[in-house]
Amino acid sequence: MNIDQKNTETTTGGRVRVLLAKPTHDCHDRGVRLVARKFRDAGFEVIFFNFLLPQEIVNTAVEESVHVIGISVSSGGHMPIFEDAIAGLKDVGMDGVMLIGGGIIPPKDEATLKEWGVRAIFGPGTTADDAIAMIEETFIGEAAV
Repeated sequence: MNIDQKNTETTTGGRVRVLLAKPTHDCHDRGVRLVARKFRDAGFEVIFFNFLLPQEIVNTAVEESVHVIGISVSSGGHMPIFEDAIAGLKDVGMDGVMLIGGGIIPPKDEATLKEWGVRAIFGPGTTADDAIAMIEETFIGEAAV
C-alpha cells in the first residue's frame, strides 16, 4: 500500500505521535535513527532526541503530547533510565502512554521492564516493522489494514 493511501490517523483523530529518545551519553544511535525514518515513512509524527535524562524525556513527552515513547539503550544502564522515566510519567499523569524499548537489553531485564509496564522491547533481530505493526494495531486499529 502506498503511504499516501494509508490511513495513519488514530481512532481519536490526528496522526500517531512518537517520541524516540537516546538517553544520557549513549551515542550508538544508528539503529534508532533507522527506526525514526521507518516510523516517519509509516506515517507517524516522529520527535527524536539524543542525550536526554529520563526527566527530560518525560518533559518532552508532555510538551509534544505523544502517544508512544521509545527509549533506545545500547550501553547498559537501562534499568534506572526506564525506572525514572516510568516514575516521571506517572507523576505527570502520562502513565498510560505506550512505552517501548530498544537496543541491547538482556532477557532477564526485558521481563522486569515488561512487569513495570514497558509494552515491548525491540532488540537485535527485530525490525521496525514489528514496532510499527504493534503501534498501528493499538492506535489505528482496523484502519491500518
